[in-house]
Amino acid sequence: MCGIVGYVGKQRAVSIIIEGLKRLEYRGYDSAGVCVLQGGQLDVAKKAGRVEVLAKEAARHRFNGTTGIGHTRWATHGGVTDANAHPHVSSDGKFALIHNGVIENYSQMKQFLVGKGYTFASETDTEVLCNLIAYHYAKEPVGQNGGSRFVECVRKSLQHVEGTYGIVVLGVDFPGEMVAARKASPLILGVGDGEYIIASDASALVSRTQNVVYLKDGEIVHITPAAFSITTLDQEDVSPVVDRITWSVADADMGDYAHFMEKEIFEQPQALENTMRGRFSEDGSTANFGGLNITAAELRQIDRFLFCACGTAWHACLVTEHLIERFARIPCEVDYASEFRYRNTPLHSNTLFFVISQSGETIDTLAALREAKRKGYKALAINNVVGSTIAREADGGIYQHVGPEIGVASTKAFTSQLMVGAMVALYVARLRDMSFSDGVQYVKALKGAPALVRKALEQAPHIRAIAKRFAGYHDMLFLGRLSLFPLALEGALKLKEISYIHAEGYPAAEMKHGPIALISEKCPSVFFAPAGEIFPKIVSSMQEIKARKGPVIAIITEGCELPPGLADEVITIPDCHEAVLPMVAAIPIQLLSYYIAVERGCDVDKPRNLAKSVTVE
Repeated sequence: MCGIVGYVGKQRAVSIIIEGLKRLEYRGYDSAGVCVLQGGQLDVAKKAGRVEVLAKEAARHRFNGTTGIGHTRWATHGGVTDANAHPHVSSDGKFALIHNGVIENYSQMKQFLVGKGYTFASETDTEVLCNLIAYHYAKEPVGQNGGSRFVECVRKSLQHVEGTYGIVVLGVDFPGEMVAARKASPLILGVGDGEYIIASDASALVSRTQNVVYLKDGEIVHITPAAFSITTLDQEDVSPVVDRITWSVADADMGDYAHFMEKEIFEQPQALENTMRGRFSEDGSTANFGGLNITAAELRQIDRFLFCACGTAWHACLVTEHLIERFARIPCEVDYASEFRYRNTPLHSNTLFFVISQSGETIDTLAALREAKRKGYKALAINNVVGSTIAREADGGIYQHVGPEIGVASTKAFTSQLMVGAMVALYVARLRDMSFSDGVQYVKALKGAPALVRKALEQAPHIRAIAKRFAGYHDMLFLGRLSLFPLALEGALKLKEISYIHAEGYPAAEMKHGPIALISEKCPSVFFAPAGEIFPKIVSSMQEIKARKGPVIAIITEGCELPPGLADEVITIPDCHEAVLPMVAAIPIQLLSYYIAVERGCDVDKPRNLAKSVTVE
């Protein structure tokens, strides 16, 4: 969740590091800091608050060194203070360290180090590891080769760590060098022209280079201006594989939009086209996936699906569950990734396990994937980041290809996940009993989704006016049925995430089983009311709300007619195929949440307490 940037090269490190930290702001953080190795000492500037606060503080220092590290912290151990911000320096002044993750046994290590005379200036687990590295360095033979001595004191320290980490370390005695290591927390090494950048996310380094090495768990990299080498915690040499990032820094810029979230909402038609590209059969009756690594014969033997994810991706799983059961007629279950590995879920031998994660680094989802594989199950992944940990560890999977998503509140990645889920349902259904003609109609509907989403986006001015009317409320309910119940959950989540309004999502028919007690003139309800056999049932639920003076916002499909006066506001979206409807229905709830947050003056792209990629448990 924290942001990490380290630089070794010929340029002034601080400017490159702060630029990288600004590109990582979307990950979520509450303090920031930088350390530059110069003049035989570690010069540190760090402040609670935004990166611009750090930039002003850094300007008061004379940072001219060409080796440095920077960090944005999302607090775990200790409050949001200058002292708890990273980087941390060992009490002997020998080492500086930045860290993403949680060191679970830091308390025991701290007691040991206090007994050895080391002191602490913060409440963090990170400072403990920094002092532990200093302790092991003091024990190393002085005559040992300099670079290997640096690596070995880090290696020995990490062998005592229980928990997760992505770290970068500087040492006073090792000018122009860095050591970095990871365990369940992403680190990427950018390989530039006479320079190296280590970062927790590609967006921090793509302006300098598109050539990268994705570090794996248990790997340690030693970086100098001339070269880098990778070994494991067990001292085995690793031959690095240099990959290339396929997107440029321009893809991660805001352009003419007010926020990244707004930009990404309006990018969704193109994102859906990118997700589908090249993935339909020549006869136009089914989907094709190149990376599933499971044969059609094996898929026909599957008699149960289990999907795991967190947050918005979990909602995408719920929609996919509905479509797989509806069209492929195979039982499907959805579980929170954070709960799966602790529940000892009974899995049938013919179960296919799927995880969904935009970043491919969500720690709970990664743990669920590993647990499923540990128990011998085929585990596939749907994610958006090539080279991510989940992508590498899954047995197969599907990339979303929507480009970088910067906004913390997921939009284009969510609708892309819905598209992939709909395509998986089609693919499996055609292997079972879906007819050719039904498959052709399904594919035609999916191909038409981008145009329908563009049409839904035309409602933006109308939705903005609705947002102005309802921005002052403090509670809101979202209600839907069947495949739109997960959209009700997603709408409530979006509103909570970026506007801080309390919101809940329910199946519309569940209102009278408890939530109706919340209804009043001060609690609006957003209803999904598409055409179909349950439309009259949804109208009945709306009437129950109006009878109790609750304001109603209705999202209906073209051709639907509501009784006069039943809805205070109506948003009309195109009528469409059942598999496409959730993608189109996502647009009004995204826009409504966005415009309400803007109206309330909220920091849309950096909502409080949240991070884009959750990499700590």
